[in-house]
Amino acid sequence: MNATAEPLLSVVRPTTVLRTPRLSQRLNAEVTLVSETFQHTGSFKFRAAYNVAAQVAQRRIITASSGNFGQALAYACSLLGKEAIVVMPSTAAGVKIRAVREYGATVELIDVNEKRRAQRVAELARDFPDAYIASAYDDPLVIAGNASLGQEIARLDTAFDAVIVPVGGGGLSSGLIQGLRGSGSTVSIIGAEPLLANDAARSLQCGCIVANGAEPQTLADGARTLSLGRCNWEILHKNMDAIIEVPEAAIAEGVRLLFELANLKAEPTAALAIGALLAEPRRFQQRSLCCVISGGNVDPLLYRELLT
Repeated sequence: MNATAEPLLSVVRPTTVLRTPRLSQRLNAEVTLVSETFQHTGSFKFRAAYNVAAQVAQRRIITASSGNFGQALAYACSLLGKEAIVVMPSTAAGVKIRAVREYGATVELIDVNEKRRAQRVAELARDFPDAYIASAYDDPLVIAGNASLGQEIARLDTAFDAVIVPVGGGGLSSGLIQGLRGSGSTVSIIGAEPLLANDAARSLQCGCIVANGAEPQTLADGARTLSLGRCNWEILHKNMDAIIEVPEAAIAEGVRLLFELANLKAEPTAALAIGALLAEPRRFQQRSLCCVISGGNVDPLLYRELLT
């Protein structure tokens, strides 16, 4: 760890735990929300980003992100006196692009139909051979940072039947598993993934990593990944009980229900766990559930559209 870096648990904000009687009544289940919307930079990604920036020796870090990891890495680097370069799709939410820049990072916008994020990151790596290339999910340091959330959930005095967590590249879900299992918890862990970006569900079914042919244009922009990371897959396929494929309408309804019944602003990716309950209500009725709400960085115009 860098000499100037504080330990991760002294820097991250404890997650927000919300008991939700109205939402529970609507979903016919006992729903507890574990929300990272009040975490630094508005999502769980700060846990991972700070751990990466604090642990690596390099002063410059390059990554690709739809927005949340980019914001988190930019802020973490600003705290540690480092430089961040973030490759983002030109279709990313404007609020996320602005935030990455405001936290001090350099933003590289690309058209993902012409060039993949990984291709631009590789080009930048050649330009800056001394930089650390950080994956937003496929990195043991990312997984270890996110494990801190699993550890917090394990310490809650509640016997959950299941923890439901959004799945994109697998950084959050694999970290959550690592934290829960490392704390001795045997709770069932279920992923929630957009139906339009269901590579993780298909991977779990076939027993190997299956990739999307192109970046999926789901509402849940944090899940617009081509495939699970290899480090994440090694953890997920051994420990995840199931992955629910969530239709776009259920993602949008999840955003609305969190606003109306839990007074919580959540981005579409963060609403995937609620969308999973809407997609398969019989599976979860009358059960005690912990739903991970991963962040609240949603574009204002999109949010208004979803709510109305």
